[in-house]
Amino acid sequence: MLRSLRHFALLAALAVPTLASAETYGVDTSHSKATFRVKHFGVSWFWGQFHDLSGTVVFDANNPTAASLDLTIKADSLFTADKKRDDHLKSPDFFNTKQFPTVTFKSKSVAKNGAKLTVTGDLTLHGVTKSITADFEFSGEGKDPFGGYRAGWESKLSIKRADFGMNFMQGGIGDDITIYLAIEGAKK
Repeated sequence: MLRSLRHFALLAALAVPTLASAETYGVDTSHSKATFRVKHFGVSWFWGQFHDLSGTVVFDANNPTAASLDLTIKADSLFTADKKRDDHLKSPDFFNTKQFPTVTFKSKSVAKNGAKLTVTGDLTLHGVTKSITADFEFSGEGKDPFGGYRAGWESKLSIKRADFGMNFMQGGIGDDITIYLAIEGAKK
């Protein structure tokens, strides 16, 4: 009897499909961007972006709430298509990139919200760390032409720059910043 119980347990284990485990993706800097917009003099949207976004995303399609993100932006990679403005934004008036060379986000928890994942974590910007929450959408996955495997995620979130000690020119430049993240990761 004991032998048939063991045999049954082995057959049952083999019959259960193996669930995919969490996969780690390295953020592909050349195919990932952090873009932002802010109101300029209350009349139009001003756009900028950071060209150097790196980090890791851990994702398990069978257990998406176990996902984690660890993202780093090099603040000096800020680009607005105007060198004079870029230099001013990198100065102590705004990002102060010499004193605060990186912007980081580290997730703390993930919850399923329909087709999206609601991610809560710590954003460190301008030397200040605040807890923020943002929805992330899984945008796709597949093999690349080089034999690798890639996946993508997108997010839109809002912060107040004053919460991070960036108070220069309040009124002329809005306090509400909308950030768009487009992340493509290559499976490690």
